[in-house]
Amino acid sequence: MARARTPRSILPGFGISLGFTVAYLGLIVLVPLSAAFLRAAGMSLHDFVAAVTSPRVVAAYRLSFGASFAAGLVNMAFGLVVAWVLVRYSFPGKRLIDALVDLPFALPTAVAGIALTSLYSPGGWVGRFLEPMGLRVAFTWTGVFVALTFIGLPFVVRTVQPVLQDLEPEIEEAASTLGASRMQVVTRVLLPELAPSLLTGFALAFARALGEYGSVVFISGNMPMKTEIVPFLIITKLEQYDYGGATAIAVVMLVSSFILLLFINLLQKWSRRSHAI
Repeated sequence: MARARTPRSILPGFGISLGFTVAYLGLIVLVPLSAAFLRAAGMSLHDFVAAVTSPRVVAAYRLSFGASFAAGLVNMAFGLVVAWVLVRYSFPGKRLIDALVDLPFALPTAVAGIALTSLYSPGGWVGRFLEPMGLRVAFTWTGVFVALTFIGLPFVVRTVQPVLQDLEPEIEEAASTLGASRMQVVTRVLLPELAPSLLTGFALAFARALGEYGSVVFISGNMPMKTEIVPFLIITKLEQYDYGGATAIAVVMLVSSFILLLFINLLQKWSRRSHAI
């Protein structure tokens, strides 16, 4: 009696797939990052601390982390509003607006920086009206904040949007029928369900803004101690052949990124667990 032949899968087995994954991640991710840590390890502790705590570097940390955090908070609020409109309402041009949300993903960061600078510079379309009122955006802390808000919005919208789509409107209607006010519906029904995705979107936007370079370098003006971000400071030190100082600052940013990624993974795990209950 002939034995039935088991069809062979065209996909590789677990061993080959795991080996390819480890090799690829090792060559593309781990080896370059390890080089930065090894370079920093060659510095003495005194030189490393001096490189990462100089007044110019601390000012760059303050601007990068502060502007990224503020932009993440703003995107968390307005990203929720944008996602709510796209999910809960139907209106002409909805698909166009939905596509425009992803524009910062596809737009080269240098193009975004040039466009924002042209728009908000003292002679720009918007800047010329703000300048007489004493409001200056380009070449200030505000310009950095605007650029980081621009590139971070899609992360919040695309994180919250699927959760809103799964959240049936009947739940809100039932809460209203039981006597809940609009504020109670938002705070006791919607926000508990949206909190994990909102925090995840905020963390993604914050992490993306922290490493942003192209869209900020034009509108910031790159003035030391004022509008100089950390990525630009690293480039400046490399151009000055200060490889040790650049590597030390890069290690600090890498550690910060690792912590953010861990935080994001924990938030995503919390989100999956809350939806499973």
